[in-house]
Amino acid sequence: MANDKPINERTLLAGCQLPDRSDTLFESSMKELAALTETAQGNPVMEVSQKRERVHPATLFGKGKVEEIRNLIDEIEVDLVVVNHELSPSQMRNLTDALEVKVIDRTQLILDIFAQRANSKEGKLQVELAQLEYLLPRLAGKGIQLSRLGGGIGTRGPGETKLETDRRHIRNRINDIRTQLKNVSSHRKRYRERRKLNQVHQIALVGYTNAGKSTWFNQLTEADSFQEDQLFATLDPMTRKLKLPSGMMTLVTDTVGFIQDLPTGLVAAFRSTLEEVSEADLIVHMVDVSHSNRDKHIETVLRLLKELGANEIPVLTVFNKKDRPHESVYPLYDAIEVSAHRNSDRIELLAAIESAVKATMVPFNIKVGTADGKLLSQLQTLTILQKRQWDDTEEVYECEGYVHASLPIYDKIESMTTRGVQDSE
Repeated sequence: MANDKPINERTLLAGCQLPDRSDTLFESSMKELAALTETAQGNPVMEVSQKRERVHPATLFGKGKVEEIRNLIDEIEVDLVVVNHELSPSQMRNLTDALEVKVIDRTQLILDIFAQRANSKEGKLQVELAQLEYLLPRLAGKGIQLSRLGGGIGTRGPGETKLETDRRHIRNRINDIRTQLKNVSSHRKRYRERRKLNQVHQIALVGYTNAGKSTWFNQLTEADSFQEDQLFATLDPMTRKLKLPSGMMTLVTDTVGFIQDLPTGLVAAFRSTLEEVSEADLIVHMVDVSHSNRDKHIETVLRLLKELGANEIPVLTVFNKKDRPHESVYPLYDAIEVSAHRNSDRIELLAAIESAVKATMVPFNIKVGTADGKLLSQLQTLTILQKRQWDDTEEVYECEGYVHASLPIYDKIESMTTRGVQDSE
């Protein structure tokens, strides 16, 4: 989606700290809001906050704080106010009227970034769906101009208001997008099933946004996924082949980054994309070890994995950016530390991934006759083959290794384990 917003709008960040947020967590959230604003090409020029026992139902902030923000807007010439909270439709309306400047909340800000970053047709549809579902309850009193396409003769009732027309247009568009996404999701599901039939082991790279997933995805697969030191640098998932040290071929998918308080509409809209995670055989969880709020990031990612039904999938935790100053992760976590700037760490990470993959597999020990060259080749690329030794006495190859029970080749190996040497057919 095109973004018509001017570059570097002067932005005031406003946060409301409730009792369930500690000072550390609130400060981290406000820093993240500033980073999100910069990613959306805004220019944060000031930050204001207020501690409250509960939000004000009409304006989120108290009357005095709203007046203070109003005076600051006049003083420093602000174009935009970004609130670190999801505003109700009435709060959005009242704040906009009181401040006489454009007001958006954290959810809108994230949606704006996603709209900039979506490149694939599916990604654009997912963002539009989330935007329309967010907009629908906030239409009243806005007089928003929407396209009349799809109205047609006989669709407008007598005396129907502009607002009702707008709402029906949005609902129709939402239904249309959902239908398109359902078709895309079915196609993606068939594609995943085909990968399984082709006996491919699947790995998903997940993590908090800007943890370094795309950088490592490129390092491991020699791909060209977009990488930048920004939040949500990756939006559209990319899948590439990854060869493990043993020679086994796997598929690894780079996924959209998670974030604290990710709008539920986005989670729902991107469910078909995030299903890539729930279908994986192994999850590689990338964590920015240098981030002051890394434990909260880990908690957020694990919670979202649970929501996606992926909490039973084995996880390899990788602490990235170890070249930056950070507190020790031991003995709290069973993980490895790496830096994308150290060549030796690529070898270490590949070995750790293979070890994690191996832990999900079952061992095998079979004898393969010389006539079955195809099986020997499959053992090399579809399993972790640790031994392939020629036996002169029986004129067979003794093969030992590990195979994943979900792959079709497992059944063949199992039958050979009981029968002995595979007869050539």
